[in-house]
Amino acid sequence: MVRQIKKWLLALITVTVVIGLAATQSVQAKSSKKFELGIEVLMKQKQGLLKGKRVGLVTNPTGVDQQLRSDVDLLYNDPKINLTALYGPEHGVRGSSPAGGYVESYTDPETKLPVYSLYGKTQKPTADMLKNVDVLLFDIQDAGVTYYTYVWTLYYVLQAAAENHKQVIVLDRPNPLGGTRVEGPVTVEAGNSSFVGLKDLALVHGMTFGEIAEYFNKEYNLNADLSVIKMKNYDRRKRYADLKIPFVMPSPNMPTTDTINVYPMTGFYETFANVSEGRGTTKPFQLVGADFVDGTAYAKQLNDLHLTGVKFRAAAFTPDPGQKDAGKLTQGVEVYVTDPNKYDPIYDGLSMMKVLNDDYSDKVEWRKDNWLAKLTGKSYIEKDLRAGVPVKQIVAKWQPELKKFKQVRKHYLLYKIPGKK
Repeated sequence: MVRQIKKWLLALITVTVVIGLAATQSVQAKSSKKFELGIEVLMKQKQGLLKGKRVGLVTNPTGVDQQLRSDVDLLYNDPKINLTALYGPEHGVRGSSPAGGYVESYTDPETKLPVYSLYGKTQKPTADMLKNVDVLLFDIQDAGVTYYTYVWTLYYVLQAAAENHKQVIVLDRPNPLGGTRVEGPVTVEAGNSSFVGLKDLALVHGMTFGEIAEYFNKEYNLNADLSVIKMKNYDRRKRYADLKIPFVMPSPNMPTTDTINVYPMTGFYETFANVSEGRGTTKPFQLVGADFVDGTAYAKQLNDLHLTGVKFRAAAFTPDPGQKDAGKLTQGVEVYVTDPNKYDPIYDGLSMMKVLNDDYSDKVEWRKDNWLAKLTGKSYIEKDLRAGVPVKQIVAKWQPELKKFKQVRKHYLLYKIPGKK
């Protein structure tokens, strides 16, 4: 009897081990699904789309694969691909131009290809720029907000391609803020359309460039010959930092994913003429302040707001030459996003501005070009902040248009959340 029991126990243990191994292998198989960027999918599986075509590439330093090989090199060195022209957005193809700096068209020193500027005399490709291409590849890393100019470069590329009968292929990349958060004003008021807010799109849109391209093409009747090469195994819930892939600066003042997180909050500080948004420091947009601010008091007031997922530390810094407050000892705060899944960047950013203006209304200088209206599309935001209107009331004004946008947006999403239909 004892011997029989031992046999049963041995059989039970064997079955348990087999089931456990099978479950482990199943989990490993699921987790081993490798994430691939659009450029990687193109080079591995979709090169046939470029066969016999002259290819133009719209890119910048973020156009790389996960081995940090640039799109320019990958395409130029592939004998099956005929790369004939390069196109650079703000900061240029090689990222060597400062924010807002004029970018000339020139010849790329490494490939000897013509490089056409889309941030020079024109932001929209001209017919002459497109004469030697049949298809435009677009591969640029976004920052997740509408006042980052690359999204409007995408719009103009689609528009110009349609007008000149060229094909567009977007090589998709992640939204660095994740693909689920959708916040902020949507519609651009008449007179406020600019290259930091050209068309109606939620300020924090929660979309990839491939999805936005589809949205632009359909909603604005651009009718471009558009294809999107999707990423593989992309989980739209994840922020860039969660994806464990190399981060390349989208621009000189966007050095880390921490900067990405605070940018929707403190990018608004550009609307002040005499308040630094941290440019010219090692932590642009994470540091904000002015030479007339009491940093300790400002940090305490902001922390007393109990904004979810955000903390503030009193900080002093001296911006480099060429920036606001250059050479001055500047006091303010350093912004820490402690929980990027719970903070409300637009509400938080406007709350920070309101406290600053309430405390220093006699010293704060607002830009005379209505820059906040350009960034947000809304003239009333600056007026309300300066009048002391509670931020909750300001945010409530755009909720109807945001609700409508969220419904429209659903039609253009290319990536489902795992486990959801």
